[in-house]
Amino acid sequence: MKQQTTKTWLGAAVAATALALAALPAQAGKTMDAIKARGQLVCGVNTGLPGFSAADSQGNWTGLDVDVCKAIAAAMLGDATKIKYVPLTAQQRFTALQSGEVDILSRNTTWTLTRDASLGMNFIGVTFYDGQGFMVPAKGKVKSAKQLKGATVCVQSGTTTEKNLTDFSRANKLDIKPVVFEKVEAANGAYFSGRCQAYTTDASGLASYRKQEAKNPADHIILPELISKEPLGPVVRRGDDEFFAIAKWVVFALIEAEEYGVTQANADQQKTSTDPVVQRILGTSEDTGKLLGLDKDWAYRAIKAVGNYGEIFERNVGEKSSLGLPRGVNGLWNKGGIMYAPPVR
Repeated sequence: MKQQTTKTWLGAAVAATALALAALPAQAGKTMDAIKARGQLVCGVNTGLPGFSAADSQGNWTGLDVDVCKAIAAAMLGDATKIKYVPLTAQQRFTALQSGEVDILSRNTTWTLTRDASLGMNFIGVTFYDGQGFMVPAKGKVKSAKQLKGATVCVQSGTTTEKNLTDFSRANKLDIKPVVFEKVEAANGAYFSGRCQAYTTDASGLASYRKQEAKNPADHIILPELISKEPLGPVVRRGDDEFFAIAKWVVFALIEAEEYGVTQANADQQKTSTDPVVQRILGTSEDTGKLLGLDKDWAYRAIKAVGNYGEIFERNVGEKSSLGLPRGVNGLWNKGGIMYAPPVR
């Protein structure tokens, strides 16, 4: 009986210690220290992909990927404008992150096993579920990607797109002839000048390039098939768990905010909400910020800066934007999509 009591006491002591340690405030990591010291988040973005990351003539950056960086800057630094944007090609992006040139890569990057396991990086989540498609001239007879037998297809190097194209061609015995370019501008120019019979990349990218580059967007159609899964999301360097936690939970908070009806416009009003989830998101009850090394208003500031995930989607790529993309699988899990965040609690 005495032995059982001792074991019970030891078990309770271990559990109590674990709970106490779990409640300790997070310590700042080296990335967070560097960001605070310079007063600026350095964000790697696309060289120009309207809807995701693109700069206007005044150098103002907008897009879904840009808004992720703005939300993180707002949560960490209290100001969504304290960001240095570094435009990166597909081939430059991973080296720039690995070398410390950027703090975070928010640049329509596909989460794959090889990238996750071998490049010293962590994906913080999925911000856009996409798939690879094909664009062809509307005046042609091609209505399906499986009609591209022997076709020349423009594709960008250093991407999952290039390998997917080879796999699709081999699997369907199409003998597709890739025309490979390092820079997306060159690939765009080649396709729209007629050098290639088709163009392949993420379907969202095709919609963006058609809108941006085509003299008449109606002259080009995006074929119905998607030949791959392309879960796109931001990436941080491995080895800094503190910054990894901050970046992913900012994204999760934006998704959770949409689910519970917290918007950029009503966030102040919602601070009086009696909903326990809303209270946690906005920091009016539990202080979740201390577990991330931030203050209690971290998620509130992110939402006030860019809105919830649904607002970000609709503003940048949704049906009322210039791209006009349907919400589809990027809808919330309880509204027919697969966008789902772990609970902020």
